[in-house]
Amino acid sequence: MAVGGSAVTAGKPLPASPWPALWAMVIGFFMILVDSTIVSVATPAIMSDLGADVDAVVWVTSAYLLAYAVPLLITGRLGDRFGPGRVYLVGLTIFTLASLWCGLTGSIGMLVAARVVQGIGASLMTPQTMAVITRTFQAETRGRAMSLWGAVAGVATLVGPILGGVLVDGLGWEWIFFINVPVGVIAFVFAVRLVPALETHVHKFDIVGVVLSAIGMFLLVFGLQEGQAYDWGTIAGPVSVWSLIIAGVVVMGVFLWWQARTRSEPLVTLALFRDRNFSLANVAITTVGFAITAMAFPLMFYAQGVMGLSPTRSALLLVPMAVISGVLALWVGRKTDQVHPRWLAGFGMVCFAASLFWAGAILRPGLPVWELLLPIALLGVANGFIWAPIATTATRNLPMSNAGSGAGIYNTTRQVGAVLGSAAIATLMASRIAANLPAAAGGAGGGSAEAGVAALPPALHEGFATAMGQSLYLPAAVLLIGLVAVASFAMPRHLAARRAAAAEPDPAPAPA
Repeated sequence: MAVGGSAVTAGKPLPASPWPALWAMVIGFFMILVDSTIVSVATPAIMSDLGADVDAVVWVTSAYLLAYAVPLLITGRLGDRFGPGRVYLVGLTIFTLASLWCGLTGSIGMLVAARVVQGIGASLMTPQTMAVITRTFQAETRGRAMSLWGAVAGVATLVGPILGGVLVDGLGWEWIFFINVPVGVIAFVFAVRLVPALETHVHKFDIVGVVLSAIGMFLLVFGLQEGQAYDWGTIAGPVSVWSLIIAGVVVMGVFLWWQARTRSEPLVTLALFRDRNFSLANVAITTVGFAITAMAFPLMFYAQGVMGLSPTRSALLLVPMAVISGVLALWVGRKTDQVHPRWLAGFGMVCFAASLFWAGAILRPGLPVWELLLPIALLGVANGFIWAPIATTATRNLPMSNAGSGAGIYNTTRQVGAVLGSAAIATLMASRIAANLPAAAGGAGGGSAEAGVAALPPALHEGFATAMGQSLYLPAAVLLIGLVAVASFAMPRHLAARRAAAAEPDPAPAPA
């Protein structure tokens, strides 16, 4: 049998309930998202123990994010070809073994190499969770599943820094990696037992597309991610940050041209973008990825530099956001299956932008903690209303043969948004610090942020707080683009069908 031009291999019959499989997979999904943030807390300890400088230790995080983001388009397609469960297990195995390698390494070079392998494992895992939701949950019940997926993503951003602080302070930096080993083993056992073997679609692999996408994504992500480190100038010889970014854009343009014209099966099925909601959801999640990443830097720098909190205590400020988001997530998930997504996601976008504008306006020396917690609580409301409606809307109409490809595209745009947010906020923070603290520019905003912020003298607190508040206006403004995107969502097909059925007149009773 052929579906969408590709042969199909049947899987095992689906279980009565798809929920156990989803719970099994989100264990690993949670682990890889925690690992994206946990290393930042351990950076000073890694520098001291391995004798590394700032330029070298930055690559412990950068190498992971590069290896994670660049292959997502490819790894999503692999799930369609070999089955999302199988690809997830391969990625989980690689991630778990690489975590053990990270903890055992004794040099910064080997740690960076292990983080590259770990990132590849994470890239194999991420699209499969979303693809399994798409392929095992009916379109009209997918909102609750996506709410769990989104809640896990939101809580992981909080748990990473807190867990990192506890492990580094109590056991040493190696344990931020060792902790993944037992979790990975448990996740593997659950996935083997509970994740069904879904049908596979024997796609022809677009080798040219694979090469072009890998090169283009690497140039683009590397340039954006490392631009601040090189002051947006020369990297080596004739190679500059901007030449890499421009080259990445050009290569991705060639990649899209090739996808539109190749006679074999393309790596990215551009026909997916004919679905209005899929296209708009990708725009929206790019702005959310941008804002989630960008907002954390000014808030954490303010908490440590002006409020004098430790990294772990600074992360605890986000507890209200995680708790409120988690409480709202399942309720919003149910409503996502019943209400037009533009209202839910639109409300979330408005709350998100408003919370950042609010926080930016109040940051000052001597700010009571309770006053800062108010916009942070509103951030929790925003997160509760954003993730499930956007993700569900992106996948409602995807053909099953392209569930993995669609998930790969969605996660790629989210990750590109995060990289853009990181690069843009770093540049803006440096600019705002230079404007508000001319004598301190580079002291608190450079690569050694932990040391510079912790040592900030009280006389500079007011200007630094102003700079961090002004920086929060950027992600708030970017979210307005996402608001326009979600406000333009079309009514999902299952809701339109339900309303059409409800509008049909009852058949006339048969004559007596």
